[in-house]
Amino acid sequence: MHPHLRPNPTRRDILTATAGAAALCSTNLLKADAPASSVAIVRCHAYPDFTASLTTAFDQIGGIGKLVRGKTVSLKVNLTGNPKNWPLTPDLPYRTNGQTIASTVHLLAKAGAQRVRIIESFFPADQDLALWARYGIDVNAINNLGVKVDWENVQNLGKYKQYARLKVPWGGYMYPAYHLNPAFTECDVYASLSKLKNHWIGGVTMSMKNNFGNTPCSLYGGDCGSNGNERPTKERGQVLHAGTTKAPAGVDAELHPDSPRDPGYRVPRVTVDQVGIRPVDLAIVDGVETVRGGEGPWLSGLERMTPGVIIVGRNPVCTDAVGMAVMSYNPRADRGASPFIRGDNMLKLAEAVGIGTTDLNRIEVVGMSIKDVRLNFGPGAVGKTLSELRA
Repeated sequence: MHPHLRPNPTRRDILTATAGAAALCSTNLLKADAPASSVAIVRCHAYPDFTASLTTAFDQIGGIGKLVRGKTVSLKVNLTGNPKNWPLTPDLPYRTNGQTIASTVHLLAKAGAQRVRIIESFFPADQDLALWARYGIDVNAINNLGVKVDWENVQNLGKYKQYARLKVPWGGYMYPAYHLNPAFTECDVYASLSKLKNHWIGGVTMSMKNNFGNTPCSLYGGDCGSNGNERPTKERGQVLHAGTTKAPAGVDAELHPDSPRDPGYRVPRVTVDQVGIRPVDLAIVDGVETVRGGEGPWLSGLERMTPGVIIVGRNPVCTDAVGMAVMSYNPRADRGASPFIRGDNMLKLAEAVGIGTTDLNRIEVVGMSIKDVRLNFGPGAVGKTLSELRA
């Protein structure tokens, strides 16, 4: 048993917040009448305008005051790619922009949030503010926005003594429970601040896929060992993507060890499990500047895109469904159709367990319309730029 593991946390509402979870008490996956929720699309052509545009988006979905006032908010960002191997590339804006963090924290403070925990898992697994600053994030400015701010690298335990074991409400696609840094439970509200972009395996990366990295590499990384490793150096490929390495003793084993070792099968299901154990209360998708063709510059065909939009909603499936439509994709597409070239559709998997609907006819889009902002992201992550595809 890993010495830092403990049973389920008692923090109220951590598991019950998933919409429809009460109807999914069986360990079998059931088709549910997935809820619909409104999604706002607003124009934002430059990051200095992000605060004003995000204010408009929040207003259009009914405001965030009731959601965050007097609460602790955990804000999950997307700083994908180990800077040791993939340093900052300003010409390819595939990571969370520092201005989007500052704007979001400012508006959370203005709405009455008591504390904001900014969370991400990255290497090295240290609690060092300089590691955040290397991404172009103005840590000092954000610390002075009128609300208490914590910076939590959740790649390992960090400042905590025990991991939180969170059960998947419907029993789980891949695992019955996952062990996470308590930063995900020591909060009242959980927000996902993601990018509008493609993903090599997942098809797209938005508010849902942003949660895949919630799993600490200390327990789910390739060098986790048999008892866990609080100084991990390897990513999750061997454990979660390929399933060739088991998680340490004390961490829940796979539900179906005879299931495909195919990342296109595993990654979408782990993602949906992650959304289930830590429900997304507020989804913010940055499409001001982004990339198409994949999630980072380790992939061929990645190129800069400037959709000039922000997409915001309270339900991550509905929000990502609208985001897919903005990218000119069908959010109900099956594997094999763009952009789900190598993996199953995580949105449909989430819909099947009642998290949210992918049916655009049921989602109220406020602000800009999809047709007014739609941009062609091409077939997805195929290893070629749009110009190469047209040649």
